[in-house]
Amino acid sequence: MTDWLVGLMESLGAPGAGLAIALENLFPPLPSEVILPLAGFTAARGEMDLLDVLVCTTLGSVFGALALYWVGAMLGRERTLAIAARLPLVKVSDIEKTEAWFLRHGRTTVFFGRMIPIFRSLISVPAGVERMPLPQFTLLTTAGSLVWNTVFVLAGYFLGENWHLVEAYVGIGTNVVIALVVLAVVVFVGVRLGERRKGRHARRR
Repeated sequence: MTDWLVGLMESLGAPGAGLAIALENLFPPLPSEVILPLAGFTAARGEMDLLDVLVCTTLGSVFGALALYWVGAMLGRERTLAIAARLPLVKVSDIEKTEAWFLRHGRTTVFFGRMIPIFRSLISVPAGVERMPLPQFTLLTTAGSLVWNTVFVLAGYFLGENWHLVEAYVGIGTNVVIALVVLAVVVFVGVRLGERRKGRHARRR
């Protein structure tokens, strides 16, 4: 993967880093934790301008997020509820509660969500489903992405040849997020199965 990224940046320069980040939004296996520090290291070597890297990667983040926003917008609330109604253990009320929560905290979620592994991409979809005002979504995404991108690009810039250490440390945080998500899913499934058992016992009585 690193060779591919190096080739992309050698061919296109800073816009190549921006393209990689846009693709990262759509294909999470392309981790920004690798792309951004590598871009910063490349800038430190004088092969790209640091400001150009920050601008292009932030634009890439925004364009990738907007693509997913429109996926959510095209999916829409009614289709989302219809899909939820067909899923095992999921209730329409779960989606409605999530929707209510997002309407209250959507702006904070979009901004800080851009700095959380895994959720960085996913958060754009519910924003589209709920049709968060596009200017607001774009502004919050730009701000959150700029913070995230700047931290990682500068880390690679100052670490130099050791830029890959960023991926190692962030990988720990990513694994923690994954573990919490898995735990939440296990708890959710356990609660729902418990509710079903109680419901069956109540009907037998």
